[in-house]
Amino acid sequence: MSRFFSNKYDSLDAYVPGEQPKDCQYVKLNTNESPFPPAPAVLEAVRGEAEKLHLYSDPECKALVEKLAETYGLKPTQVLPTNGSDEILNFAFMAFCDREHPIVFPDISYGFYSVFAKLNGVPYETIPLKEDFSIDHREYVGIGKNIVIANPNAPTGLCLSLKQVEEIVASNPHNVVIIDEAYVDFGGESAVKLIDKYDNLLVTQTFSKSRNLAGARLGMGFACESLIADLNTIKYSTNPYNVNRMTMAAGIAMLESTEYFEKNLAEICRVREYTAAELRKMGFTALDSKTNFLFVRSEEIDGEKLYAELKKRGVLVRHFTAERIAQFNRVTIGTKEQMDVFLEKTREILKEQKQ
Repeated sequence: MSRFFSNKYDSLDAYVPGEQPKDCQYVKLNTNESPFPPAPAVLEAVRGEAEKLHLYSDPECKALVEKLAETYGLKPTQVLPTNGSDEILNFAFMAFCDREHPIVFPDISYGFYSVFAKLNGVPYETIPLKEDFSIDHREYVGIGKNIVIANPNAPTGLCLSLKQVEEIVASNPHNVVIIDEAYVDFGGESAVKLIDKYDNLLVTQTFSKSRNLAGARLGMGFACESLIADLNTIKYSTNPYNVNRMTMAAGIAMLESTEYFEKNLAEICRVREYTAAELRKMGFTALDSKTNFLFVRSEEIDGEKLYAELKKRGVLVRHFTAERIAQFNRVTIGTKEQMDVFLEKTREILKEQKQ
């Protein structure tokens, strides 16, 4: 760091994204991207907007907001598109959290939550997951602090029921509850239907996972009008043109490509269950995922060693070093062909391990 870097960031440990290696062609199962390209209509829409890149994008994202509102059965004033869901999460930390309004989240969850807290000078605390890696929702009921929960959770893939989420929201009426639904389409139940009932609920989602647009960087938040107005104040104070022309066009086209979306979603869920079954046959523990990834471990091999051996064989998965989960690897669900390569290489490694 330079001698000019502010000491207010002394304790800041930046978020570490998944590897994006360039050294060879990998079966890439480490960053929870979709294995399928965007719908054909998306490519056409993006090409159309590319000719207008000399002009700023619409800061209100009017066409996209209206399409999102139509898709989710909301009013346009209850929707805010952002540059990935990371941006709206950061906006929420900025808008609703401070030293008098700390935030709480699970100890094993999306790594950006602690980064956002430190970046914005927000006190935070973590609540340990249960022994089975599930969230005990009762520990958040009536806690009297702002809350952020990934549902389904990452990297575990486990899910709270909508009833449990509502109990958390209802019991903390004086605090904002953020439900991060990046993976909800793969088997969770969305809390978007609750936002008309609770003025303290913010639901965030993304186009990166189930809607095939990780590289476009498009996220969104759903909440009552007053919360969205607060978040817009932060947006217009930081980056009013936060969603570019091509991304807006891609988002609208993807929302209109319902058949393509549903077909790919169903295939990912099918391949997820197939992969989990095959891993269990090998003796792996695989948590009951409601996402587009599996969180797995084997008693036969160290988690970090499995990650390293797979990488040597051209397969990338995600390994975490935190003590409780150091024996686990997170495996993104790719195509059936990609998962067969992963399974074949895993069998090879386990066979070698026994020799």
